[in-house]
Amino acid sequence: MTTIDYAIIIIYLAGLLVIGITRRSGSQESASGFILGGRMLTLPAFIATLVSTWYGGILGGRRNTFRYGISNWLVFGVPYYIAALLFALFLAKKARRAKILTIPDRLDSVYGRATAVAGSVILFLMTLPGAYILMLAVLMKFLFGWPLWQGAIIGTIFSLFYVHMGGFRSVVRTDLLQFGLMFLGFIVLFITLISRYGGLDFITASLPNDHLAWHGGNTVGYVAVWYVIALATLIEPAFYQRCYAARSEAIARKGIFFSILFWIVFDFLTTSCGLYARALLPDLADPISSFPALAAEVLPPGLLGLFALALLATVMSTVDSYSFLAASTFSRDIIWRLFKIPDKDITYFTRVGLAISAVLALMAALYFDSIVDIWYHFGSVGTPALLIPLFTAFNGRRRMPPNIAFLSVVISGGLSLVWLLSKYLGTSDDYWMSIQPIFPGLIVSILFFLLGSKKVENQH
Repeated sequence: MTTIDYAIIIIYLAGLLVIGITRRSGSQESASGFILGGRMLTLPAFIATLVSTWYGGILGGRRNTFRYGISNWLVFGVPYYIAALLFALFLAKKARRAKILTIPDRLDSVYGRATAVAGSVILFLMTLPGAYILMLAVLMKFLFGWPLWQGAIIGTIFSLFYVHMGGFRSVVRTDLLQFGLMFLGFIVLFITLISRYGGLDFITASLPNDHLAWHGGNTVGYVAVWYVIALATLIEPAFYQRCYAARSEAIARKGIFFSILFWIVFDFLTTSCGLYARALLPDLADPISSFPALAAEVLPPGLLGLFALALLATVMSTVDSYSFLAASTFSRDIIWRLFKIPDKDITYFTRVGLAISAVLALMAALYFDSIVDIWYHFGSVGTPALLIPLFTAFNGRRRMPPNIAFLSVVISGGLSLVWLLSKYLGTSDDYWMSIQPIFPGLIVSILFFLLGSKKVENQH
């Protein structure tokens, strides 16, 4: 990194602040205005904010490309396209039509307050951006030489400042900039690599055989479990929030279709660059830094700063979005629902929730040393707890009674949590009966629905 590279980053950070705080939200702004931006999200803004928000795992997911090759696309790409397509087909229009603010609002209207509160707590924990703060800390360490804890704290404070000021509107405005930067940076790196080293022939000759195999040396079970974990997309708060905020039902559905196309293109770019990193830097000690290390190896001054900017933009767009989701869940779905605070106070408590979620996410980021582990742990508990109740709250004519739905959420989520802890609290290095923790909870949730649901004629 040279002076010009650092100058590019400083200009970006300054511009981000200006864009983010152009319009400060007052403390008395309505919950709909602060949390959903007044439901005026256009198609380009919808695509930009959803695409950039879902890619904060750029370092963690692509570390697996370095280790396992193209199979990473089958693990962190294809299953999520399928899940996003299911969301677009079965949930996007219905979510916008519901005219509610949050996921627990739907749980409350269908299954009652207790289920909504239980779901709110799970969603709050799932939206804590611990994995993305860890990635931000890794980037700060690489760029500035800061220790992880320092990079995590400084990066988090900066990412949340403009969100604190402007709410969802600030998230969307900054995501538009970050969307463009993330694509530009990887296109520049990809073109540079091809022009200098060649294309498929170079990759084929330089990689281990397993890196070009669909399984990447992993078991079929390992690959398959991620197709189940990807179903967490159907309870993904970032999807629902953007559908609720869309100007129309058509924008909500089309926005997801177009987003899938952009994700496919971006995955092609990042997977290709990840394969070049493995070919050119086979002895890299820490694969999580493969992208920054590759860029430092091949990009000249100026372009190196641009690529560093692309990484920062990709991660920061997710930190601010998920921090805001956690904060709005804390205020609108937990505090409001438990203590019946006036709607005019929701903006204030959302800002309080930003501080609380930042502290908890920082603790998670500094405790775990693996980004993928954070995704895996939270997804393995939250998905079985909420997938069936939430999906059936929007689709089908069968509903569980409120007490059954509450038990389903608590027991299925609790069972998966206990199963997850069995690996760490027992004498074995594996889960009970070598079964991944997401499956017991998901089976129990399905049984609750099959045995406890009833046909309902008048749906709302």
